[in-house]
Amino acid sequence: MEHTLTSQHENSGGMKSAKLFLYASAIVLVAEFIGSFTFKVGPGKVVLLPMIWALLLGAALGLASERWKSPARLDVGTQFLSAAILQPALLLFISKLGLLVGGALPKLAAAGWALAFQELGHFVGTILLGLPLALLLGIKREAIGATFSVGREPSLAIIGEKYGMDSAEGRGVLAEYLTGTVFGAVFIAIFAGFVASLGIFHPLALAMGSGVGSGSMMAAASGAIAAQQTPEMARQVVTFAAASNLITTTVGTYFTLFISLPLAVWGYRLMEPLIGRSTRASSASDGVTLSAPKLGEVKTEAAELGYGGKTMAWGITAVLALVCDWIAHGMTPLEGLPGIMAMVIAVVIGDALCGVTGRKIPAVCWVSLVAMFMTSPLCPWAGQIAAFSAKNDFLGVTTPMLAFAGLSIAKDVPAFRRLGWRIVLVSFVANAGTFLGASLIAQLFHV
Repeated sequence: MEHTLTSQHENSGGMKSAKLFLYASAIVLVAEFIGSFTFKVGPGKVVLLPMIWALLLGAALGLASERWKSPARLDVGTQFLSAAILQPALLLFISKLGLLVGGALPKLAAAGWALAFQELGHFVGTILLGLPLALLLGIKREAIGATFSVGREPSLAIIGEKYGMDSAEGRGVLAEYLTGTVFGAVFIAIFAGFVASLGIFHPLALAMGSGVGSGSMMAAASGAIAAQQTPEMARQVVTFAAASNLITTTVGTYFTLFISLPLAVWGYRLMEPLIGRSTRASSASDGVTLSAPKLGEVKTEAAELGYGGKTMAWGITAVLALVCDWIAHGMTPLEGLPGIMAMVIAVVIGDALCGVTGRKIPAVCWVSLVAMFMTSPLCPWAGQIAAFSAKNDFLGVTTPMLAFAGLSIAKDVPAFRRLGWRIVLVSFVANAGTFLGASLIAQLFHV
């Protein structure tokens, strides 16, 4: 009897996995064939890339399937599985990031003290402004995920590994990601241009503040600042913004993990009893609060997948990334395979080192360190690995990753509805905080 129940459970799990990967593959194909779509909003513009279509299509499928009676429906169990798959899939993104920047380590070392210390402002600024506002608006543990950093892909990976994407913190960082993706570039362009017009900060300090870790947001902010400068200063603004963004996407992973996130957790524990309020948004995390362990002790779903499940997630994500590159750039999977294999190797080694060290240092750190070493001057094969990796589009990895994120969203829609406009406002304030905080520190060191 026990053997029969185990077999039924395994068959059910296998069906869920097959259904999930089938839906993810279909969504990635549709998203890539739709391609990019751009429209203007005032002085800025919004660019909807295939990764956004993948996120929205996954969420739409989950919501629509609530009315299905067919076994093909995206049931809650499959949505939880998608959230679990998302975590190891995010490690491939971290690996790609490390491979990109490993060769630029000498440039980072020569970037100067202003560029180094402004990084503190990027992450502390989000907490100083965003966290108190979130608590005053009645947002509970979601506030940690939404305000410990500007919610980009590395932030998803960090929260996913520490708390799990099916947690209040996970919902917070995902809501921040959605808001920043759709509105972030437009908001930061308007805000940065306004601050630049005041003449309070040096243009290069504002340029360093523009490197928030998002390419589109960096381009929007630096463009708005450069438009108000002389041609020579405009070129310097773009150069410093790019260098700042490079540091944010490399060193920033460690800042957010070891400084910003602990600071956000500490700030939440300190301020929530003092200024926290109960509003409609407060009930967003009620279900999690009643059943979850204490803050910071939530187990990740990735641990429950087992190594076989993680290997499957890495393999499927890698294959889908090759398909994305094929559709978007015409690069055949055979051409892109060596670069993808380099990413997978970095992930496997990094995850193994994480396990050997008792997971005292998160897998995100190990994977990024291994990947950066592979393309750094210290590695004898760095040139060849970098050449292979350059053939794989950065966004090709992101689209399948966000397809899994979208397929996991439907179960959290009631919580997102309760957060509503509040989380959008908190996201804008956090974005403003990271820009102002970094600009202020850069101003102190540069001028």
